[in-house]
Amino acid sequence: MFYEMRTYTIQIGKMKEYLQHFEAEGLPVISRYTRLVGWWYTEIGELNQVVHIWAYESLDDRIKKRAALYEDQDWLTRFVPKAFPMLIKQESKLLMPAAFSPIL
Repeated sequence: MFYEMRTYTIQIGKMKEYLQHFEAEGLPVISRYTRLVGWWYTEIGELNQVVHIWAYESLDDRIKKRAALYEDQDWLTRFVPKAFPMLIKQESKLLMPAAFSPIL
């Protein structure tokens, strides 16, 4: 199992709007392609960030599912046009669980 941790920095003052939009429009679409492991937003440290982790069976599985997401018309027309302008930056990391990790 592979995990992708995505960190987005949201424009100041847009966090509530981004969270509501993702829950209503983004999550239903992306959930067609992958499983959400967890979703957080920052309160201390670097602010205005959301951090989420998605599970994939393999790197090939991730490539295939992300490609399908990027062709999904609901994603492209209902989520992206409103969400992307609220973003300042994005970081994505591929995480491999250690043998002793409780999440395998």
